[in-house]
Amino acid sequence: MTVDEVLSAGGAGRFQRRLFGIFGLVWTADAMQVIAVGFAAASMAATFGLTIPQALQTGTFFFLGMFLGALIFGRLADRIGRRKVLLVTVAMDAVFGLLSVFAPSFGILLVLRFLTGMAVGGTLPVDYAMMAEFLPPKNRGRWLVGLEGFWAVGTVIVALVAWGATLMGATEAWRWIFGVAALPALIGIWLRFWIPESPMYLLKKGREPEARAVLSQVLAVNGASPMPAQTRLSLPPAGPARLFGPELRSLTLAVGALWFLVSVAYYGVFVWVPGKLVAEGFGFIRGYGFLVIVALAQLPGYALAAWGVDRWGRRSTLIGFLLLSAAGCALFTIATSGALVATSLLVMSFALLGTWGALYAFTPELYPTHLRGTGMGGAGAMARLGGLCAPSLVGLLVAQSFALAIGAFAGLLLLAALAAYSIRVETRDASIA
Repeated sequence: MTVDEVLSAGGAGRFQRRLFGIFGLVWTADAMQVIAVGFAAASMAATFGLTIPQALQTGTFFFLGMFLGALIFGRLADRIGRRKVLLVTVAMDAVFGLLSVFAPSFGILLVLRFLTGMAVGGTLPVDYAMMAEFLPPKNRGRWLVGLEGFWAVGTVIVALVAWGATLMGATEAWRWIFGVAALPALIGIWLRFWIPESPMYLLKKGREPEARAVLSQVLAVNGASPMPAQTRLSLPPAGPARLFGPELRSLTLAVGALWFLVSVAYYGVFVWVPGKLVAEGFGFIRGYGFLVIVALAQLPGYALAAWGVDRWGRRSTLIGFLLLSAAGCALFTIATSGALVATSLLVMSFALLGTWGALYAFTPELYPTHLRGTGMGGAGAMARLGGLCAPSLVGLLVAQSFALAIGAFAGLLLLAALAAYSIRVETRDASIA
């Protein structure tokens, strides 16, 4: 039997729900760490006597850390195992995230945000690779999109904390935001010890007895029948050996372009929009209250993506959400009333996060086990590169017009839809090798 066949026999039950909760907790923390810069910039600027663009350098250093973390830890996960990398990255996330709260100077804060970014950059791709390897094929898409839904939870929490700190008159609200963001990862350190190593990784490394033990644990926790004693675990046909080898080169380039383009648009919107709405607003669309509504709009986006990846397929769902995201950005550029501006922002939030859900469900299924961590790490690195470019690109365009910046994102999202269309693979219900 293959690992996927054993997992299918056991179903998606109590074991996967536990895993989902643990990964979801840390995923929430990671979302809070990433989104925090947009909500904390004004407060940091006031504390350290900076302009808001200078305060946003914390985001630049954070994304630089994420870029390196995704490259380094994704590859390490394929070499030394998923579990070891997860334990290291979540510990770094908690420790350096918590230390950020007590930073006495802006220089020290930049260093701490860089180190926190490395941890988050390593956590994101490895989490998804590992979760995918514990799910039966028929459940994989819906569950992976559901895991991405915790990103919306983290975004809502950050918006509520920023709003609450402002209402209480906190002079250094950014310390509250970073402190709350570190708490889920701090709890997650201990929960991660419960997670066993991926059976697919163990089998690829020739450690069949350990893989059998992990799968037996999964079946027992789910209340399924144990594997017969004589069952041997078999390896699927070996996949391509290199990400940029002839078999995977075009796929890897398309995936990298997708992650980069979506990331520039997403971070461009969600790093600049919070400060823009709080400082200036558009009539009733002003302050943290509306930002909470924008964050809540992400939840139905994930729900539709979770349904769509199994109903329409990963590729079709991804292309559909990319086109809807571009439409939301385009609507913003021509909006002439508060109602239209509000509608466009809600559509952007809904569709961009649905896009991420479909993208995270699709990408790990495109790579074989021995390259899955590296492939996800490379995709994550391209996303962080997009995050690095977004503040500078938006800064240049915002100097001309904020609507021009959002319009540029519409163009980037259309290019991303073309990149997704070029991937002529559908992984719905397919086993992963």
